[in-house]
Amino acid sequence: MTAFAPDSLVLNRKLPLWYQVSQSLRASILGRTPDASLRLPTEEQLAAHYGVSVLTMRQALKELEEEGLISRHRRRGTFIEPGARRSTPRRLLGSIDAIVAQQSGERTTVLGHGTEPVPGELAEYFPDLTEIVAYRRLRRDGESGEPTNWAENAVLPELAAAIDPADLERWPMTKVLRDVVGVRISRITDTVEARLADPETAALLQVPLLSPILHYTGVTYDADGRVVDVARIRYRGDRFSFTVTVEAQ
Repeated sequence: MTAFAPDSLVLNRKLPLWYQVSQSLRASILGRTPDASLRLPTEEQLAAHYGVSVLTMRQALKELEEEGLISRHRRRGTFIEPGARRSTPRRLLGSIDAIVAQQSGERTTVLGHGTEPVPGELAEYFPDLTEIVAYRRLRRDGESGEPTNWAENAVLPELAAAIDPADLERWPMTKVLRDVVGVRISRITDTVEARLADPETAALLQVPLLSPILHYTGVTYDADGRVVDVARIRYRGDRFSFTVTVEAQ
């Protein structure tokens, strides 16, 4: 591999392989360190890394090229575009790596974290607990620095003990739970609804009070069926749209 090292991926045979690979590689590109190489490994190296055919790898790279994240040059290789950034709308087909990619590529500041009583609206997810560990983060556009969304995560205390808040400034909570803490994530349920900006949201996102926002709730379950994390994210309504594609079986 080159200095750019893509994340590993556990493939789900129920979803298109090229899609899963493209989303995993997309998250790695958007979450790369500033000093990482812009040159990608060869098609053959990437195919071996992900355990897929070269044909599947080419299809995944074609998706990223069409999105403007990479450029491919005959005899020279494949390169990350220096200004590569997340675009909208997004296509989500139900993989964990799609969720990670959705949240990557922004500058994140941890506003605070600590133990607090389970909020009333989350009691149904944590029926046996009186306290959770809450994390609050503000995300900004990687180029303009403009606030785009802010997130609250309610996490099981025993898992929070293994979370370094510094990791949350580089990676989404989903990736930290899966790849750092070692949680075996079985599924994530997403709900997106329109709401009006409350005073805290208006101040953090720099939008007028009661202006439209998108409110996302993501509930993450482990392999035992426990809720390990509930994310509540407020997106600026003028910056985001979501597209969900349902594939015929």
